[in-house]
Amino acid sequence: FQIESWWDKKLQELSKGMAQKVQFIVTVLHQPKLLILDEPFSGFDPVNANLIKDEILELNKKGTTIIFSTHRMESVEEMCDHIALINKSNKIIEGAVIDVKKQYRNNSYQVGILSDNIEKLMYDLTLKYKVEQTNFKSLNNELQFNIHIDKDTPNNLIQVLLNNGMITHFTENIPSINDIFISSVQGLTPNKF
Repeated sequence: FQIESWWDKKLQELSKGMAQKVQFIVTVLHQPKLLILDEPFSGFDPVNANLIKDEILELNKKGTTIIFSTHRMESVEEMCDHIALINKSNKIIEGAVIDVKKQYRNNSYQVGILSDNIEKLMYDLTLKYKVEQTNFKSLNNELQFNIHIDKDTPNNLIQVLLNNGMITHFTENIPSINDIFISSVQGLTPNKF
């Protein structure tokens, strides 16, 4: 934990992040069977947050059960196997992270394509699918779409795309836990298409 240089300092003399490191060390030193953490990354820079995250995951591998309370959904997605999302003291979602994400899956895909015949591409796509232009970071100057598949398969969509150009990007729009939480609290559908 890189504490050698401030080993003899009093807790009051340490920065918030360094003091939290000491608190974390004291908490896990005896390798508890159950660990309850509330916002464990608050006050940490990215390097120290990763250090703490790696230690938490290592404790879990060694058999420690960890209850993790946070408002940072990216941490939930990265570290948790099971979740319970709570809003105003009410549990609104519970389950394995992968099962929750499958439940909110909406069969839409983010697509990038280079095409010489945009009119034919758009005709072929809109004949079978709901198509919406979008923007995402890319190294290409391609057409970018969100495409919703109702009863078709991704393979058929890929074939339509291949018949009309070169696919540069193809990713399923899987809602993040953050999207799921926000939409559940607001009563919306995640990644509304």
